Amino acid sequence: MVKPISELRRPEIVQAAIRTIGKNGLLMVSYDQIARETDMSRQLIRHYFPDTEVLMVAICDALAASYRECLMKGIIKANTAKRLKLFLDFYFDFLAGEDLAKPADDAVYDAMFALAAGSETVRKNLHDQYNLLHHTIAHEVQISNPELPQSACREIGYLFVVIMYGHWKMVATLGFSRAYNRVSREAIDRLIESYIAHYDDPDDPENPDDG
Repeated sequence: MVKPISELRRPEIVQAAIRTIGKNGLLMVSYDQIARETDMSRQLIRHYFPDTEVLMVAICDALAASYRECLMKGIIKANTAKRLKLFLDFYFDFLAGEDLAKPADDAVYDAMFALAAGSETVRKNLHDQYNLLHHTIAHEVQISNPELPQSACREIGYLFVVIMYGHWKMVATLGFSRAYNRVSREAIDRLIESYIAHYDDPDDPENPDDG
């Protein structure tokens, strides 16, 4: 069955917008610049995306999809129930040699976060993305470390998101050395080890520190 032209054009426009923002930043992006990244006119792009906020949300969705595709490829290749190491290595770009490089999209994500400050729609999209990642990592931590309570796994999942996002802003956006990939990746292992060694479950009724 032949796809409608809109199903072909829209993804092409979104990818052109991602490339444009990656090169020029959000403040410099324009329909004319996006048009130069494609064979389409400015008017045609406006036809498919008359509202720039809709285009920005589509960009967020495309960014998330690129991670899902990479991770699914890695999961299929690994063929194991314990996938935590795969996830952690991927997000700190240690699987590039296995054709699972982390997408080089940090400048675009920075732009989306800046936009989220004034757009509830973009903010909710990014919140949902990172919340899903938070709980996905928590789930993988639980599978690999069943002795940890769920509350600990949720905390680790959240801290992973914070460290990973902050790390890439420093390295990819501000130009800090990629040698810090190893520092941040190993910090996650030490964090998990510290939770295994000592964790006071706030949900444990016998915890003396519990409200």
